Amino acid sequence: MTPAIRIKLSTMMFLEFFIWGAWFVTMGTYLIHNLHATGEQNGTAYATQAFGAIIAPFVIGLIADKYFSAQKILGVLHLIGAGLLYYESTAPDFATFFPGILAYMIIYMPTLALVNSVSFKQMKDPSKDFPLVRVFGTLGWMVAGFAIGWLNWEQTGSLALTFKMAGGASLILGLLSFTLPDTPPGKKGQKTSIGDIMGLDSIGLLKKRSYLVFFLASVAICIPLAFYYNFTNPFLNEVGMKRAAAVQGLGQFSELFFMAAMPFFFVRLGVKKMLALGMLAWALRYVCFAYGDAGANYWMLIVGIVLHGICYDFFFVTGQIYTDRFAGERFKSAAQGFITLATYGLGMMIGYYMSGPIVDHWKTSATTHNWTTIWLIPGGIAVVVMIFFLLFFTDKKHTEEQPGLDIEEPSPGVEI
Repeated sequence: MTPAIRIKLSTMMFLEFFIWGAWFVTMGTYLIHNLHATGEQNGTAYATQAFGAIIAPFVIGLIADKYFSAQKILGVLHLIGAGLLYYESTAPDFATFFPGILAYMIIYMPTLALVNSVSFKQMKDPSKDFPLVRVFGTLGWMVAGFAIGWLNWEQTGSLALTFKMAGGASLILGLLSFTLPDTPPGKKGQKTSIGDIMGLDSIGLLKKRSYLVFFLASVAICIPLAFYYNFTNPFLNEVGMKRAAAVQGLGQFSELFFMAAMPFFFVRLGVKKMLALGMLAWALRYVCFAYGDAGANYWMLIVGIVLHGICYDFFFVTGQIYTDRFAGERFKSAAQGFITLATYGLGMMIGYYMSGPIVDHWKTSATTHNWTTIWLIPGGIAVVVMIFFLLFFTDKKHTEEQPGLDIEEPSPGVEI
């Protein structure tokens, strides 16, 4: 890549995740305090991410891969997104807010794959070049959180401005996208089946017990993960943490550190221990939240946030590596799409819809909750998932290194 292209791609990644981080982290606090939403409504709003994750493969598979250049679709989606985000900042109540955020997540989630496609097209060696570009996405998310904390929007009730800030960034990225290197459709003129789009060609991998256990654990662990996404910021603000959105940025610092350290741990621990430690970290995080406070136990809140690196990297990144190795060359792309659809789609959706009623049930007043009990529930779920995984998962390299060789040919899907 030329320096100019590298700068453009890095800027693209920075803005892509700045946009998401600018409103997603604090949306729960905004809904509860500004729009007086219930916990159930809060969970429903966050569930739009899951709907977007389910629909995204169809946008990519039916449009980006076949008809239009990726950078042009990226530009159009972000320009539309800029208008929707501004609209969200003016919504007077939840009933008005929800349709807008649903529409926004349906068009935003496909852009996560599009920025990857645009990047990979320009790279001779993605394994070396992509991390150096993708890291700017993490920085963008962190800068958004620090900006919200520095501007003190949480304490002053000004979180509607987060949507305007994100909308402005979306407008900039939308315009920038049309200047990005051309990324033409890779499957123009080819027939595509529903099975191809959803990764269903890899469903035969579930015939292997190890992968079935991993798959079920992956879906199940996303249930407690949903509690973290939609209620951590409201919780931290309720217990009195100052500039909570900025402090939550420590989780991204942790993610960067453990991402860099993963090769060291992977060689020494192996797949099973890495995945189990990721699940254990989720349980420990919620214990820290359950008993942490803004006083003497403030350190527990910090530990809970910093554990994000182990929670995410040890489970999700290790799981992606395991899926790539287990599926073999024939099924690896389909398997990655299928596990993403199942976790960020099905698993997260269950978690979002479950978390809201639980938070509402343990409400102690108009503005307070019994957070100890609330956080111990997802913590308990994580422990159960970890025990199930440890009892039934085996990583038998000598028998399952290339399981795709004895998987029956999938039946053809409906061609699009």
